[in-house]
Amino acid sequence: MNRRKRMVLPGRNPVSAPAGRTVHRSPFTVHEAKPWFREPWPWLLIAGPAAVIVAGAITIWLAVSSDDGLVADDYYRRGLAINKVLGRDRLAATLGLRATVSQDGQGALQVSLAGGNALPPALTLRLVHPTRGGDDRVLPLPRVETGVYRAERVPLPAGRRRVILEDEAGTWRLTGEWRLPSVQPLELAPRSQ
Repeated sequence: MNRRKRMVLPGRNPVSAPAGRTVHRSPFTVHEAKPWFREPWPWLLIAGPAAVIVAGAITIWLAVSSDDGLVADDYYRRGLAINKVLGRDRLAATLGLRATVSQDGQGALQVSLAGGNALPPALTLRLVHPTRGGDDRVLPLPRVETGVYRAERVPLPAGRRRVILEDEAGTWRLTGEWRLPSVQPLELAPRSQ
């Protein structure tokens, strides 16, 4: 037997309620309390520090996995040696040297050298990565015919390289920039001062 009694509270509409209970009509909706992990605000507050931790871990991984190489400890002597390097460029210009570097479909590199009185029996080709010393390549190029030098099947990673062509003694050099892989030959000339 359910006995209901009518209760009237000040400022409230009367409602019927079971005996011993009071129920109020209110313009506000009452929700049951949820556990904290079902609320969006704690997760929003946790997301910021969690993102910083993930970004820090990625930064540490990048710093460890991509070594920049060592900085030269004799940088002063290397700075003084720049004048000698510029002298190599001037000698190449004086000799009138020019070269064309090309790569065929099998990965062989061919250098055609023109100018100068006596062409050397072999050349050295340096492919220098702009930021990673570990990706640099030094290739000996033996002469296969007059003015033509060749290196067979050289695996070259894609990307931009600074190309330095010099004789074995290092008395002159030709330089240029090359983006690999390339079907276009690279023209090398002495650097203008």
